[in-house]
Amino acid sequence: MTVTPLRRALTVLAVATLTVPVAPAVASAEPDPKALTWTVQPATPSGPDQRRWVNASLDPGQTVTEHLAVRNFSRTAVAFSLKAADGYLTDKGRFNMLSSDRPSVDGGTWIDVQERVTVGPDETKVVPFTITVPAGATPGDHPAGIAATVTSSGGTVNVESRVGFRVMVRVNGVAQAALPVRGLTASYTPSWNPFAGGTVRVRYTVENGGNVWVGGTSRVAVSDLVGLTGHDATSDVGELLPGGSRTMETRADGVWALGRLRTTVTTAPALLGDGQADAELRPASATVTTWVVPWAQLALLCLLAALLVGLRAVARRRRRRLAGLLARARQEGRQEAQESVLVAGTPAGGEPDPGDGRRRSATR
Repeated sequence: MTVTPLRRALTVLAVATLTVPVAPAVASAEPDPKALTWTVQPATPSGPDQRRWVNASLDPGQTVTEHLAVRNFSRTAVAFSLKAADGYLTDKGRFNMLSSDRPSVDGGTWIDVQERVTVGPDETKVVPFTITVPAGATPGDHPAGIAATVTSSGGTVNVESRVGFRVMVRVNGVAQAALPVRGLTASYTPSWNPFAGGTVRVRYTVENGGNVWVGGTSRVAVSDLVGLTGHDATSDVGELLPGGSRTMETRADGVWALGRLRTTVTTAPALLGDGQADAELRPASATVTTWVVPWAQLALLCLLAALLVGLRAVARRRRRRLAGLLARARQEGRQEAQESVLVAGTPAGGEPDPGDGRRRSATR
């Protein structure tokens, strides 16, 4: 049978009509996270509220029901996976939750939420979740996070994009807050300007040695052996979760090196989250001693001493020279005086006058 051009064109159009809808179906099953926008936040059963995260103070064995709201700003419906995990702070102090390939062992395991929720375009859905504290849970804060995630595959690598918020679970009991100082070091860099002080660089690590979520301040005090040099600076520690730590650095300029420098760091914790009136706030401190030599000032003193010795030597030489000139002048003066007396007692002819010639002439 002969295939006419018209029949060939109709055949191609039919094939295209059957195959084109398949591509959107595959794309909707695995959406590109870069093309999606969504938010997740704490909520009440009726919708999102004004909370940034969930704070829950519970007794061991207690269960509470909370809610989260997922809003999809995209143009297509998206099936989100809901996941909970232990929370932690990054090196920059930002809250994060463990990735899916890392198992949770603490507060993240106390949260029970449905695995998936499908949210239509520009739609918000409220999902309940429960927090159950084990009967043997230790008092203090147990941070966790809950997020709505979308996973996409790029070749052999799966990329998980997630948006969520923190869930701070505090188990009621004795709350202890402490910020011990570890690894304190202090180094001194002198200034080669003898009229300017040097620089002290202080480095130390602040740890959360308690069982609650804390912030606080650290005070760095630098003093010398005799108390002539002093530097006092206070810094904000930032938030620290139980077991967390942060390395801090402080620089003190204009410090005069006078032998021994004593550097003391004192921390004062402050309870974050839902405060407890009976919380134990324990200050901590650490001290390190640094011995320094004021080379620029010593060089200046040596220079001044050498200059003083030189000036004294010049002054002595001038005094000796002046004394010699005075002695010579006196000697010359005495010699001139003697010569003047001799000249005054000698007649014009050169013979001395006997003094009695006039008497002899009168007798004769």
